[in-house]
Amino acid sequence: MENIEKKAHCLVLSYPGQGHINPMLQFSKRLQHSAVKVTFSTTFFISKSIHRDSSSSIPLETISDGFDEGGKGQAESIQAYLERFWQVGPKSLSELVEKMNGSGFPVNCIVYDSFLPWALDVAKKFGLIGAVFLTQSCAVNSIYYHVNKGLLKLPLAGNEILLPGMPPLQPRDMPSFVYDFGSYPAVFDLVVRIQFSNIEKADWVLCNSFYELEQEVAEWLKKLWSIRTIGPAIPSVYLDEQIEDDKDYGFSIFKANNSDACIKWLNDRAKGSVVYVSSGSMAIVKAEQMEELAWGLKASGKHFLWVVRESEQSKLPKNFREETSGKGLVVNWCRQLEVLAHEATGCFVTHCGWNSTLEALSLGVPMVAMPQWSDQPTNAKYITDVWKIGLTASANYNEEIIIRREAVEYCIREILEGETGREIRKNAEKWRKLAKDAMAEGGGSSDQNINEFVANLV
Repeated sequence: MENIEKKAHCLVLSYPGQGHINPMLQFSKRLQHSAVKVTFSTTFFISKSIHRDSSSSIPLETISDGFDEGGKGQAESIQAYLERFWQVGPKSLSELVEKMNGSGFPVNCIVYDSFLPWALDVAKKFGLIGAVFLTQSCAVNSIYYHVNKGLLKLPLAGNEILLPGMPPLQPRDMPSFVYDFGSYPAVFDLVVRIQFSNIEKADWVLCNSFYELEQEVAEWLKKLWSIRTIGPAIPSVYLDEQIEDDKDYGFSIFKANNSDACIKWLNDRAKGSVVYVSSGSMAIVKAEQMEELAWGLKASGKHFLWVVRESEQSKLPKNFREETSGKGLVVNWCRQLEVLAHEATGCFVTHCGWNSTLEALSLGVPMVAMPQWSDQPTNAKYITDVWKIGLTASANYNEEIIIRREAVEYCIREILEGETGREIRKNAEKWRKLAKDAMAEGGGSSDQNINEFVANLV
């Protein structure tokens, strides 16, 4: 396909967050590999803080969200941010399309984040193909859709929720905005109402998952939309190696100054002996929860590599670093994929964000699930009870949902030493193979879906 003249030109528009940029940028690389010209776009403010990998050849353009100096942090609330973005975004995106159309390589498709549905109106205004990109799992999108259509009434009643293509769910297995109804009204409105407002009009619905992972719920969603699973959207080196030297996403809001130090530290540890801990790019962990996690790690007696963002480091217990200096390494950021792929990594204590879940699953790393909010409780349910590739550290369900140190210690020990851990590792290896198969050139379910999408662009 390298010799085919690049006729199609996709403008890929991401919501301004690392968890949205990563999969959409990775999909962009897949399109580029298939001889499609791609331009990636996000907001002006976020673009200023992006660290770009030297290997990334995808051009970056920006649009305005109305807060060019400070992004979300400049707005008085998330609701104010979204309202302003909705006013300014369509005009700014239209101006970008016009600019690109005058550059000799006109756009013929906009792939847009489902959180920015007005991009479809812009695509239709210019007569372009509009493809919506869902950055969360099929299961979570199905739950939100059921709420959107009034098929799942809120607040939740009863102890069991039965939805098509999904296992029986307890209220606590639902996304936090559904279970804790009214907790974040602006975000609830975004994930339940706004992102589905015109999805039926999209030419394509793309989801960062793979068919074998969520077969039943994917089949159900196919009855609603022209949905195609195109994931796992993680760098090619870890899956199918179709894209040469594709080891990292390419654009990062956080700089991993100490990645080499992390790998050097891991090189000195025994195979499968290290607990990797990270709460992702957004989660704000309560100080009490941080303390329980810290002492749980210490009590496990295992070596650990813990990513604690700079803004969160003040919550670490006093003297914790000194007391664990022989066992642990605490860093402010790292290249997660490199760490998960390292043979010393034995399990991943995770917040269960969807990207982290797919990364661990694709690399065959067992998980200790510590979900906090948003889609994380649902992902944790699947990790533990459906795919059986981890254990959920259970919380004391008082008003402040805190997972205690004993639960953290138990899960780590069980995965690294216990009988259950043996079974979990076997399942993790099975899913790793299925993830690779999904992206395999020519025959993989996701690879075929990407090829079908590309074939319909020209």
